[in-house]
Amino acid sequence: MSRTNFDQLLEAGCHFGHLKRKWNPAMAPYIFMEKNGIHIIDLHKTVVKVDEAAEALKNIAKSGRKILFVATKKQAKSVIAEKATAINMPYVIERWPGGMLTNFATIRKAVKKMANIDKLTADGTFSNLSKREILQISRQRAKLEKNLGSVADLTRLPAALFVVDVLKEQIAVREANRLGIPVFGIVDTNSDPENIDFVIPANDDASKSVEVILDACVAAIAEGLEERKAERVDAEAAVEKDEKGKKTPKQSARVEDAEETEEAAEAEEAPAEE
Repeated sequence: MSRTNFDQLLEAGCHFGHLKRKWNPAMAPYIFMEKNGIHIIDLHKTVVKVDEAAEALKNIAKSGRKILFVATKKQAKSVIAEKATAINMPYVIERWPGGMLTNFATIRKAVKKMANIDKLTADGTFSNLSKREILQISRQRAKLEKNLGSVADLTRLPAALFVVDVLKEQIAVREANRLGIPVFGIVDTNSDPENIDFVIPANDDASKSVEVILDACVAAIAEGLEERKAERVDAEAAVEKDEKGKKTPKQSARVEDAEETEEAAEAEEAPAEE
């Protein structure tokens, strides 16, 4: 069963592309027609592509790895923040921090700096500083929180990137390409699908369009996380059962002694052969 359908995508306006003069010829396979100078996206292909992307995202989540969501355009920011938070995945909705992936160690240092400031605030170290110093540190903390707060839990490189508007986020796409991290992208008719591993052809300018596609992908990720949890519970139960079933050396020795005694008794009781 498909995770989306033609009518759902049509209602959300996923089919509206850009003006014909702004198109990228590489998007030709995904364009159904041109109407009033605007390209119309083939939603039958979008349905198939959403299913493909959702299945791959589900498997990544099931393996316990992280997917980084990226959308810095205002129409998609709040949608991304809400959906990614719901499944506990990292996201970037402010300016993409250059080197976020290719210079990951430096980004981690900045996140640690944020944690250190929190630690010093908690243990009262800051109370000894002047008001000016406290204000400076607070401002620095707020800036770090705004840019990196949503990736604070990302302790290693993500397994994939989910990008809304691959043209606007081309720096993020380039970094992922360089490191071989697969990119899932909502790709409009003015964008190049060349470096996107999972192309979802759709309108990336309308928040409704972005939301309907994200809902399908996030539901798949949630399923993957649930399956992972269920598998872990089963594995723990199997280990517990296995440990209960194992006899201690003392128990084993007692069982062997009892068996030997039984055998001896049976031999004594057996009638002698004539």
